[in-house]
Amino acid sequence: MFLNVKGKLLSLEEPRVMGILNVTDDSFYDGGRYKNDKDILSQVEKMLAEGADFIDVGAASTRPGAQTVDEKIEQERIRNVVALVLLHYPEANISVDTWRSSVAHIALQEGACIINDISGGTFDDNMLELVAHERVPYCLMHTPAMPDEMQQHTDYEDIISKILRFFGTQVAKLKAMGANDIILDPGFGFGKTLEQNYFLLNNLQAFSTLNLPIMVGLSRKSMIYKLLDVTPQEALNGTSVLHTVALQKGAKILRVHDVREAKETIKLIQKLA
Repeated sequence: MFLNVKGKLLSLEEPRVMGILNVTDDSFYDGGRYKNDKDILSQVEKMLAEGADFIDVGAASTRPGAQTVDEKIEQERIRNVVALVLLHYPEANISVDTWRSSVAHIALQEGACIINDISGGTFDDNMLELVAHERVPYCLMHTPAMPDEMQQHTDYEDIISKILRFFGTQVAKLKAMGANDIILDPGFGFGKTLEQNYFLLNNLQAFSTLNLPIMVGLSRKSMIYKLLDVTPQEALNGTSVLHTVALQKGAKILRVHDVREAKETIKLIQKLA
């Protein structure tokens, strides 16, 4: 598998790592940490030095229960951060975590090269057309509802079949528009119970039938820290364990807070292949 990133083919034969950069006040783990230029650049430098293949910038929290951020605020945050990062690290592959096509458009104008949409094109009718027109990789995630109410929509008769049908529908729309580089993310923690999250992980290989790369976002999430009765700050060990399982079941991209540990996990798993 390959992704066309900035006109170059990036192989996914070896799994890749997407480092998380949240420039928000209320993200569940790192909210408020990266609010000034110095802190933002320091974290980007650290993630790139540790081997991050992508830097995923989020300017509006999408954690379960999060309130919607004003569109203009999200636009301005994204414009400033993407421009700042690429001014200092022009080689960086910037992904932008947004469900708004207006924010995605601004990010792409500033030099971002991947769009990571938690809604898979269902919150903004213009998103799929935008990414197809711009010919950029698109992370298509499953979410049943907006963040402030998604945890009220966890009643699935067959969660694997439900997500597969969702992916099939959205992928067909994208391909009809001419999009090529599509990444699937089952959306751990987004409109799923703890038990459903582990069922999804245990059956992650089911999504390989669509012949598209799979990304997982498990890093320090509540499915880890609630089960272990620890805090997100204490959930790194559990994260590495679940990353191991995800890689064994076909994940090609790990979206993480801790790049070095994710790269080490990949290296160890590759040695067993």
